[in-house]
Amino acid sequence: MRIIVVQGDITDQRADAIVNAANSSLLGGGGVDGAIHRKGGSEILEACRKLRASAYGKGLPPGQAVATTAGMLPAKWVIHTVGPVYSATENRSHVLKSCYRESLHVADELGASTVAFPAVSTGVYRWPMDDAARIAIGTVRATPTKVEEVRFVLFTDEAFAQFQAQM
Repeated sequence: MRIIVVQGDITDQRADAIVNAANSSLLGGGGVDGAIHRKGGSEILEACRKLRASAYGKGLPPGQAVATTAGMLPAKWVIHTVGPVYSATENRSHVLKSCYRESLHVADELGASTVAFPAVSTGVYRWPMDDAARIAIGTVRATPTKVEEVRFVLFTDEAFAQFQAQM
């Protein structure tokens, strides 16, 4: 598998699947989640509402992943994953690792060969960027998958630099 790091807007990525750093409601929010819902359009929100009406009535638990259409995005699918909120007193890194592993498992089920990831949990969930980059790249490298290319798409200079340093 090829792993690359780019700076840019994940909603502009041409990939089989893009990963959404979602909140458990699956109904949109701020940051990456809000951008994906805004640019992807109502098809994504409708697919998420159907998930909430069926298997995920209480929302998507942290560390899990589920796919929907990508709507108007230049991708086939959006893989939604809910990262953990950072805690200085409780080690939640296993949940963050699970976000990446489970997203790759969903990508394999879909037959995706290219997947674009954001820096999960680093926005409003306050995960330190250097640690998030180490966990993300290490977990993707260690996860068996049929995905041919994983692209980390980082919006800020700091995020790009921290992920690039882990390569």
